[in-house]
Amino acid sequence: MCGIVGYVGGRPCQPIILSGLRRLEYRGYDSAGIAVLGEKGLELARAKGKLQVLTERLEKAPLSGSTGIGHTRWATHGKPSDENAHPHRFDDVALVHNGIIENYLELKSALEQRGHRFASETDTEILAHLVAEELKQEPDLHAAVRRALKAVRGTYALAVVSQRCPGRVVAAKNASPLVVGFGQGENFLASDVPAILEHTRDVLYLEEGDFAELTADGVRITDREGQPLERRRRRIEWSAVAAEKEGHKHFMHKEIFEQPRAVTDTIRSRVRVEAADVELDGVTLDRAAATGVRRAVIVACGTSFHAGLCAKNMIEELARLPVEVALASEFRYSNPLVGPDTLVLAVSQSGETADTLAAVREARSRGAGCLAICNVVGSAISRECEAPARGAPAVCGTLFTHAGPEIGVASTKAFTTQLAALFLLAVKLGRLRGTLPPEAARAQLESLLRLPLLMEQVIRQEPAVLPLARRCGQARDVLFLGRGRQFPVALEGALKLKEISYIHAEGYAAGEMKHGPIALVDEQLPVIVLAVREEAYEKTLGNMEEVQARGGRVFAVVSEGDTRAASRAEIAITVPEAPPLLLPLLTILPLQFLAYHVADLKGTDVDQPRNLAKSVTVE
Repeated sequence: MCGIVGYVGGRPCQPIILSGLRRLEYRGYDSAGIAVLGEKGLELARAKGKLQVLTERLEKAPLSGSTGIGHTRWATHGKPSDENAHPHRFDDVALVHNGIIENYLELKSALEQRGHRFASETDTEILAHLVAEELKQEPDLHAAVRRALKAVRGTYALAVVSQRCPGRVVAAKNASPLVVGFGQGENFLASDVPAILEHTRDVLYLEEGDFAELTADGVRITDREGQPLERRRRRIEWSAVAAEKEGHKHFMHKEIFEQPRAVTDTIRSRVRVEAADVELDGVTLDRAAATGVRRAVIVACGTSFHAGLCAKNMIEELARLPVEVALASEFRYSNPLVGPDTLVLAVSQSGETADTLAAVREARSRGAGCLAICNVVGSAISRECEAPARGAPAVCGTLFTHAGPEIGVASTKAFTTQLAALFLLAVKLGRLRGTLPPEAARAQLESLLRLPLLMEQVIRQEPAVLPLARRCGQARDVLFLGRGRQFPVALEGALKLKEISYIHAEGYAAGEMKHGPIALVDEQLPVIVLAVREEAYEKTLGNMEEVQARGGRVFAVVSEGDTRAASRAEIAITVPEAPPLLLPLLTILPLQFLAYHVADLKGTDVDQPRNLAKSVTVE
């Protein structure tokens, strides 16, 4: 989700690259940098913080040249800092990178044995070293990049320049977007169209495994073996704002669609199916600590709290560890009973949520071991969990989700990537505590790896949600019902609807309906039931009939092929079969679409609903 801009031509490239990076600021970032090839050779400028910091540095010491690359970084490996900002340089090679290099530790170790020394904490820097090594063998940058990447596992969108090969920008794509822009006597590269839209509307989207060499005179596309490829140019007719959203009307809509990719990025390099294990990078948690813990407490707010409720089921079932889920805003004032035998899990998208940060500090002051689950490297909560508290067990660190920036205030990617990360943690705890046998662990991990494909199937059913949105859009109140593992999904579905459509909505455990909410049921009340097949399935069918008997309007999310539940609903949205612990990652998707389309039909501000902020950094 970071921003890449490249240019080669006859004009000074610094202002072109900075302008492109500004147009990518909507993606979110924590540092920025630029590399320029000119008469003085290869020059770099990098800065932590907003693009304005870099701009001010360049005003004092501008870089002169007509070939260059730039980058806005969203930290994944290494905290935000000048040293960790891109471009990374080694010898006469400079490089920017979006993605995650899964085997960077083994590559780094091999390079160190050959005498290389590293200046950053990032996975990206090793790529500059690999390319520089290859370039010494043959002064062909395109070939050097291709050879270097043969050793690499992971995702990448790269842009590379070298003093040995002036007037060239080489790019490579694997699972991260890159687009080439065509001009007269100049050509452009970017991770997203808005960066180059003021200069050209003629573009080419690189495909998986493509390599591109840009010069002022043209663009050459090849495969991994250097064989020429033909790619179709496209003419962009969108406005710049529409291009930022990649054709989606709102950022929230775009981010719903991004969830299969985000979940893939969160789990990709961590699952070890053959070993029946999980690699939790950035987390210190050994067998002694895991077996010494007597209970876990999850502290979170809002959507993260609902993810925590789902995680309670995961951890208790797989690790047989009792779990309490506490609202962070209540935890710190409750004189909590936590200590060295308690594992506290702090869940926050931003890592800056004030109440959750305060809860972590309270827990650490009482000797509890703390782990963070968040999306932002270098955030306050992740820093707080970097080392064990005095007297606490040797448990610390952060399990980062790789959702990328989330622009829409109503969280979507945060929920599903947090669930994926927490599921990995549950498996790890189960293995360490001896409660999850190897074969059972393999089955769970294989199911998790299949999940992004199932999520894509659900997302393709978006049109089926529109009739339901039209009906709910006229309502004053909406009731969401779910049992067991689906109860937190009901809470999250209700939260999404009220956040952006301003319709009053409540999520309830379906078994509690007769203890109060049934009094609200009439012909005007839409009742949305999560009726997928799991333990309490028959009971849920009974709840649907109770609503119908009182004239209520029943809508449902049901398992694929289930005619029993579907027949009890005016409209039924189907989701594929999946293990019960993972079903929430599927059943939430129709509810996100429902909230989105109700709000869109009502004409509310979907991405920036009234009175809400993306990150609540004050009490």
